[in-house]
Amino acid sequence: MSGLTLIETYKTDLKKYSPEQLRYQPAAGAWSVNQVYDHVIVVAHEYLDRVEACATLKTKQNSGKTDFGAQLFTRGGFPPIKIKLPDELNTPPSNTDSKEFLLIRLNELSARMKRLRGTAAESNPEYKIRHGGFGWLNAQEWYDLIGMHFRHHTRQLEDINLKIR
Repeated sequence: MSGLTLIETYKTDLKKYSPEQLRYQPAAGAWSVNQVYDHVIVVAHEYLDRVEACATLKTKQNSGKTDFGAQLFTRGGFPPIKIKLPDELNTPPSNTDSKEFLLIRLNELSARMKRLRGTAAESNPEYKIRHGGFGWLNAQEWYDLIGMHFRHHTRQLEDINLKIR
């Protein structure tokens, strides 16, 4: 399922939550639905920034992916495990957005992805920017990573939904 299709699914699913359910954290330190949405939106924009940056590069990068990055792209997604980021990268996402504002943000993300879809596809695949965990990625790979990341957090949302009041 593409990133754009997943965004539409996230938008549809968003409608079923009350404001209280949206912000409900099932355990201390666990994320709410709101925080998952905030996280995937923020990260997707960061990945799209990399798509744009790759498109402006003029120097080829011969370096490749890390072993984990190569496995990720071969598999087409993250393994079904929880991934713990280092503390300095693990600031809790916002838990304050309304459904309406999350919907606006998802629509803005979708529009930006549509605008940059061609840029990602047409960029030189040898123009790459380094991802801290996955190695050197080109514009198309950064773009594809958005859908993988949304799919990865779908499992987290399913877990939250089982515990939601």
